[in-house]
Amino acid sequence: MQTEPFRYDHHGTNCVGKIVFPEQRQGLQPAVLVAPTWAGCDHFAAGRASWLASLGYVGVAIDLYGGGRVGTSADENRTLMLQVSEDRRVLQSRMLAAVEAVQQTPGVDPDRIAAIGFCFGGLCVLDLARVGGPVRGVVSLHGLFTMPPERLAPMPHRPPVLILHGNDDPMAPPEQLAALQKELTHQGHDWQVHTFGHTLHGFTNPAANSPATGVLYNAAAETRSWKLVTSFLEEVLA
Repeated sequence: MQTEPFRYDHHGTNCVGKIVFPEQRQGLQPAVLVAPTWAGCDHFAAGRASWLASLGYVGVAIDLYGGGRVGTSADENRTLMLQVSEDRRVLQSRMLAAVEAVQQTPGVDPDRIAAIGFCFGGLCVLDLARVGGPVRGVVSLHGLFTMPPERLAPMPHRPPVLILHGNDDPMAPPEQLAALQKELTHQGHDWQVHTFGHTLHGFTNPAANSPATGVLYNAAAETRSWKLVTSFLEEVLA
């Protein structure tokens, strides 16, 4: 596999992510964006991009903060996240800029792009779906469900949505999940939710180890989620 910096601009913010190309490349390849956790485009996000490349996709870990910045503490992560998420229209526009940059990447099929996101990144890909971003589908893994108070004018496209959720995740309570399901139904998305019992926030991240705050890795839920993600991507990017 070949890994390179992935550079693109969003209204003067220079974003620097990671792009990983599969070993076997023939013609135009489908691509999958990885929207990272609140920490930014770190080793975890880059590792997920590499995993996608091992499946034959172009894996793209995107930069939501600019300059490839990665937080080193919960306080720093929160500050970085709020700088982007306080105006959800800015967040949505930045996600669309990342998709456009991937579409323009040599070797990528611009009509076969999907996006997956983790934690804060899960909220980001859901917002991408909300505004009808030009992707074949989005996957939220232990994502946040907060509905945006405002959004960019949505495009007519309604990408399919897969939500992988821990039943005991305190950051995405049942009432928010119910509201999201109602919203996706009203907007006409093809959606599905898989909820894992006895599972907290961050269940796919081996470094997640703070049960007191509701964050804990779960190996069984991680294994099950990757199978579901693989199947979904095969379906929407075929």
